[in-house]
Amino acid sequence: MIAFVSGQVAALAPDTAVIEVGGVGMAVQCAPNTLAALRIGRPARLSTSLVVREDSLTLYGFADDDERQVFELLQTVSGVGPRLAQTMLAVHSPDALRAAVAAGDEKALTAVPGIGKKGAQRLLLELKDRLGAPLGGAAATVATPAAASWREQLHAALLGLGYAAREADEAVAAVTPQAEAAAEPNVGALLRSALQSLNRTR
Repeated sequence: MIAFVSGQVAALAPDTAVIEVGGVGMAVQCAPNTLAALRIGRPARLSTSLVVREDSLTLYGFADDDERQVFELLQTVSGVGPRLAQTMLAVHSPDALRAAVAAGDEKALTAVPGIGKKGAQRLLLELKDRLGAPLGGAAATVATPAAASWREQLHAALLGLGYAAREADEAVAAVTPQAEAAAEPNVGALLRSALQSLNRTR
């Protein structure tokens, strides 16, 4: 298993980062909140999970080991593949997922695109007592680099997820009060809030 990759960021796409490791470019599938913290030409370290299929080998990347472990645990639930697990972590932090499962919060889980009421019930049933208690913010968060403002990073992340520019603009406006209240806005947390606001308006 490839536990992590560390090296210079060679390229970025809406859902992929290419990390140069020993002269080899490793393509890593990442959620927008993880990609938002990366910059081409800068060093990066991503926790990774290799998903093996009959016709493909796909490396998924995360901001920290906690995200990776939750990603792998989510896939033990019937009907949850790597893409849906990654989407869940784009909407909710590992701690938020732990809190939702502990509280039996179906609404929080159905806020994730691709999860309906039955899917949320299945997640609650199969993950009960397996995710553990929230870490109280101990899990690492995605840092906001100074190279670009949180607005630019958030807007780019939403476009990468397939939202229209107008929807991205509205979502950025919706989370502006949250961002301005923070000393150092965290793009990962803002992205989760933005996705929730977009789900409410659809």
